[in-house]
Amino acid sequence: MGMKSDTWIREKSLKEGMISPFCEDQTSSGVVSYGLSSYGYDIRVSNEFKIFTNINATLVDPKHFEDNNVVDFKGDICIVPPNSFALARTVEYFKIPRNVLAICLGKSTYARCGIIVNVTPFEPEFEGHITIEISNTTPLPAKIYANEGIAQVLFFEGDEPCEVTYKDKSGKYQGQEGITLPRIKQ
Repeated sequence: MGMKSDTWIREKSLKEGMISPFCEDQTSSGVVSYGLSSYGYDIRVSNEFKIFTNINATLVDPKHFEDNNVVDFKGDICIVPPNSFALARTVEYFKIPRNVLAICLGKSTYARCGIIVNVTPFEPEFEGHITIEISNTTPLPAKIYANEGIAQVLFFEGDEPCEVTYKDKSGKYQGQEGITLPRIKQ
């Protein structure tokens, strides 16, 4: 299994729609960078957010997640409260090839501010927007800039296709659009 370069990512995105919309160059002037890099792709966070709240004093349960645990917000700048959390989605829509696994890591610009981005791996044949988890680990409010970089995706191509893909097993988040809250497969 080997990590893929900018040439491979460009070809898969432009010819096969792996990343859409696709930014061929890295944009970095005056923004948190996004677009194609040497061995990865810096994804953007959209302007849609779900900010966790304790107003309703409910329990966070991944098996029975309640919508009133989050407040919807749409805008160019999202303020994540101190020691809190927000969900967002990527601007980009992904179609991962059958023999590829992608891993996502938070950008250092945010990490250096105590803002941690967690995104789980993109499994072979996953398709959809990516739901992004953003944690503000600081005692201060934190700004997240919409339509700018939030994390970097690294692509690994297997020596051979896997037997069962995310699509084959009807993954519960397959084809997700927008921000998808936690759920359990029934």
